Amino acid sequence: MAATRLMPTEEGQDLIDLTREICDKELRPRVDEAERAAARDESFPTEVFRTLGKAGLLSLPQPEEFGGYGQPYEVYLQVVEEIASAWMSVAVGVSVHSLTAHPVTTFGTPEQQQALLPEMLSGDQLGAYCLSEPLAGSDIGSMTTRAVAEGSGGEPTAYRLRGRKAWISHAGHADYYTTFARTSDEEGRGLSCFVVPADAPGITFGTPERKMGLHCDTVREVMYDDVPVDASRRIGAEGQGMAIALAALDAGRLGIAAAATGLAQSALDLAAGYAQERQQFGRPIAANQGLAFLIADMEAAVTSARATYLHAARLKDAGRAYSKEAAVAKLTATDAAMRVTTDAVQVLGGAGYTEDFPAERYMREAKVTQIFEGTNQIQRLVISRHVLR
Repeated sequence: MAATRLMPTEEGQDLIDLTREICDKELRPRVDEAERAAARDESFPTEVFRTLGKAGLLSLPQPEEFGGYGQPYEVYLQVVEEIASAWMSVAVGVSVHSLTAHPVTTFGTPEQQQALLPEMLSGDQLGAYCLSEPLAGSDIGSMTTRAVAEGSGGEPTAYRLRGRKAWISHAGHADYYTTFARTSDEEGRGLSCFVVPADAPGITFGTPERKMGLHCDTVREVMYDDVPVDASRRIGAEGQGMAIALAALDAGRLGIAAAATGLAQSALDLAAGYAQERQQFGRPIAANQGLAFLIADMEAAVTSARATYLHAARLKDAGRAYSKEAAVAKLTATDAAMRVTTDAVQVLGGAGYTEDFPAERYMREAKVTQIFEGTNQIQRLVISRHVLR
């Protein structure tokens, strides 16, 4: 990537350099054909995630004592950006996987962390984050999936999960499902969080969604038909699920912001390179001021997006509140990705509308970034509430 980078620690820079090497050798040569194949046969890049896992890139911000790398979020997000510049579906998957471990890392007991995190962070497992439902997207308080407690008196010994989750990345391929379900009807405190093993009886999956992009990011419904879950896999107290979900979403929004920035950077690099090579009227089209200014605006959008997610990451690394800044980063970076990828198609002209160049794929992939992890209308709501509080 052509972008200027900050100077992280030596270890952090080594991880970023390693990511670039893997992207160049393993991801870029495969992405176009893999995305086309997945659109046809719903294949999933399991081996790619295993490669990233073996390199330690699926557990960068997690604690070292449980198998993570203990890296600042700032470094982790730059790694996500690098991956997205090569293969957006995989970068989204890395962000989702980090999201699935966040509740255990942040809200789990020491016993739960010891029992669950080593496998989650081993690189051999991939998680799915089950929050949204067919009729409960941004309004997670209206979810209907229910966890019914079992056991006589005192604390429950187990739960039975019943319901449906929608728009779930990795569904059918994940090794565990970080699931939010209703344990009571108390407003604001009726939700709880569970880590459900993939082999739990009663879990089934819908048909993969036919999407306009991110074909290697398999998305399905997850159905829970009386799924048994041991009480030791409930993360946090009963009724703490809303707080856990919102805290994880703040971190997840930064992952999507970084991924969107990497996607936009690739679109910019493609457009700038094409504009310097494409000849019209005896000179490169980049010599036309109107097009040169368009590329300048694309660069400004990418640089601004990167600055917002890095600012939010530094607040998170410092232990300071960053919810508003995460929403700003998600809004800024994903709107930038949509604008920059659209402009890249325009720079390439008719060629940009064909599959001969990845510009059309970048544009299709950018659109959903304005929708998941909370639509950008929801981000504006979050930001305005913080500012006007």
